[in-house]
Amino acid sequence: MTESLYLEGDYLKNNPDWHVEDSSWKAGKIIDILTKNKITPSNVCEIGCGAGEILNQLYSVLPATSRFVGYDIAEDAIDMAKSRTKERLRFKKHDLLMDDSAKFDLLLVIDVFEHIEDYLGFLRKCRDKAEYKIFHIPLDMSVQKVLRKDVLMHARQKVGHLHYFTRETALDTLKDAGYEIIDSFYTPWGFEMQQKTLLKKLFQLPLKIFYSINADLAVKVMAGSLLIVLIK
Repeated sequence: MTESLYLEGDYLKNNPDWHVEDSSWKAGKIIDILTKNKITPSNVCEIGCGAGEILNQLYSVLPATSRFVGYDIAEDAIDMAKSRTKERLRFKKHDLLMDDSAKFDLLLVIDVFEHIEDYLGFLRKCRDKAEYKIFHIPLDMSVQKVLRKDVLMHARQKVGHLHYFTRETALDTLKDAGYEIIDSFYTPWGFEMQQKTLLKKLFQLPLKIFYSINADLAVKVMAGSLLIVLIK
C-alpha cells in the first residue's frame, strides 16, 4: 500500500467525505448477505473503517447487544469516525493486524485489499481475526474500463487502487489466501446508486437492462459493480 496517500492527507483532499455517501448502501448489502446466511454477529470489526459510517449504519440495524470497533491507520479517517462513537461503537487509530489479541465474530474488509501492496499477505493475516469475514471488492477490470485507460488511472491516482479484479480473479484470490467461500453476489452500484457525472447517468438504464438479461456479461463488459463475499 502507498501509505503516504492516507497518512499525509492526500486521500482526504481527493475524497473529502471519505465515501460516507456510499456507506448506507454498503451497509445494506452487508445486512443482505448476513440475513441470507442466517448470521447474527455479536462482535463486529471493520479494518480500514474510514469515516466509520458503515459501522454506524450497522449499529442501528443489528441487535442492541452487538458491539462494533473500527480500525484505520489514517488519522484523518479516525478523526472523522470518532464523531460517531457510541457506547457499543468505538474506533482505533491502529493496525488491526498488529493486535494479536483482537478476535471477533465478524470482520468487515470493505473496499480495502485492492489498496494493499502485498494483498495476499494481508489476506492471510486477516484469516484468524474472526470466524466470518465479509469482503467487498471493486470489479475494475471490464471491457469498457480497459478501452478507456484513463478510468483505471483515475482509480489508481484518486482512490489508490493498486490491483484490479474480475469476479473470477477476486474469488480465486480469496481461495489462494486459504479462505472458504460461503456466498457471494454482485452489488451493482452503477444503477442502484445516484451517479454524479452525465456519462454515468446515461449508462444507468442500459446497464440495468443488460444486467437484468445477463449479469455476468454486463459486469464484464460495462463494469458498474462490486462483489460482496461471505467467507470463513
